[in-house]
Amino acid sequence: MASPILLNIGGRTYATTVDTLTHREPDSMLAAMFSGRHTVPKDPDTGMVFIDRDGKHFRHVLNWLRDGVLPLLHDSQYQELLREAEYYQLIGLVDYINENMKKPDDEEPELTRRDIIKCIQSERLRFRGVNLSQLNLSKLDLSFVDFTFACLKNTVFSHANLQKAKFGDVEAVGSNFEDANLRECEFLGANLSGSTLDRASLQSANLQDASLVDCSFCKADLRSAHLQSANLAGANLTGANLEGANLKVLLFLFLEIQLKLFILLYCKVSH
Repeated sequence: MASPILLNIGGRTYATTVDTLTHREPDSMLAAMFSGRHTVPKDPDTGMVFIDRDGKHFRHVLNWLRDGVLPLLHDSQYQELLREAEYYQLIGLVDYINENMKKPDDEEPELTRRDIIKCIQSERLRFRGVNLSQLNLSKLDLSFVDFTFACLKNTVFSHANLQKAKFGDVEAVGSNFEDANLRECEFLGANLSGSTLDRASLQSANLQDASLVDCSFCKADLRSAHLQSANLAGANLTGANLEGANLKVLLFLFLEIQLKLFILLYCKVSH
């Protein structure tokens, strides 16, 4: 068996081996210290190697070096351990922490797809103000569901039946509504910026005051849709059916495009 090495990390005592300190992270500062290439000073009385760092989280450092895993930690603990990992130049541990540490803007959904299906089966179909961001709700029957004020960022509704569902004032940036049935849906004041609605059926849908910036409506059915005051800047309407749709905002966009073309032509002529 390998002889133990005694470490004094900021006043806390740990026992380990050279193999543990050098095997998993061979390019780290710890591996360099105990590789045998350097003389490491030891306390003449105790034989301990002293390292002037906070020893609180060094047990996690050793567990990482032994097993390559960590227990679930709070974000503040991850932050403290990250500083120690960076000091010891444990690149693998740094990457592990960054992958597992919750980012400040991460938004976890309050329900799972399974929860949603159970709600549908039990006819409890109100999700007002609920965070359902990043869930995959494709191909579900969510007709008549009330999503008002819900957080639906990057949520997938492709091929779902959402007829007459309510999306008033939802935050649905980057969501996917491809091939979804959105007939007669209410999106009053909703933020759908960057969302994909290709081939979606939006016949008679209410999109008044909605933010549709950079949305894609390729081959979407927008017949008789209400688009008053909707922001369609940068939206892609290629192949969309706009028969009977409110044309005020579309006329504005047409004039805006004509104005940009005029400015470009004027600039070329003037030069």
